[in-house]
Amino acid sequence: MPYRPPTKKLTAHQYFYIFIIDGIGAAILSGAINFGIAYLMYIYSLEKDEPVNLFQFPNTLAGDAALTIILQCIITWLIELLLVNGDLKEGRVQPIGVVTEPRSRWLRWYLFLDIKQDDERSGVADWSRFFISQVLRAFLLSIPSFVLLWGPSVGIMTAFGNRDGGDWTYHNAANQWVPVVFKGVLGGVLGFITTPIITVFWLMRAGWAVQYGEEKYGQK
Repeated sequence: MPYRPPTKKLTAHQYFYIFIIDGIGAAILSGAINFGIAYLMYIYSLEKDEPVNLFQFPNTLAGDAALTIILQCIITWLIELLLVNGDLKEGRVQPIGVVTEPRSRWLRWYLFLDIKQDDERSGVADWSRFFISQVLRAFLLSIPSFVLLWGPSVGIMTAFGNRDGGDWTYHNAANQWVPVVFKGVLGGVLGFITTPIITVFWLMRAGWAVQYGEEKYGQK
């Protein structure tokens, strides 16, 4: 099914799709998944009398936060590529046509605007290039996300830990759940911020693709 015509302004349905489904919905889902992962990681470690630290390995919250930001951005990008593309093809959401194409060479590269689209991808090499191009852009998105969230998150965590030399630990009854809640909240906030951005990216890209007469979008 071809895409529906791009909208000349953001509609109420697009607002709902971007900020409720892919904003609040993503925050709840990402927060719950990260909370579950943290429970398995940290509560199990505490049961083995392995303290959770802010900086020191092996159980480092600062390192976990950095890895969470990078991996979640990449996973979210790939999932939204599939979901938004599917919704566009099924007509469940319209492309965004209100945004003018950027002239910046870097932005045009990032948005796939100067790349000739082929009809089909075939073979390992083509799919590898496609996958790498998506992961690269997702990683670039993780950089400002890291700058925005990592420092404040680590700073906040110092208020809930027990000072141990140059580090903070989380191992007693009063704060053993802090790492679990921390990872859940971080995942939720990250999902709330990045998922709508990625969704808008693909809705805009689809709007420009319709203008070009492309049936597909995204780099081969």
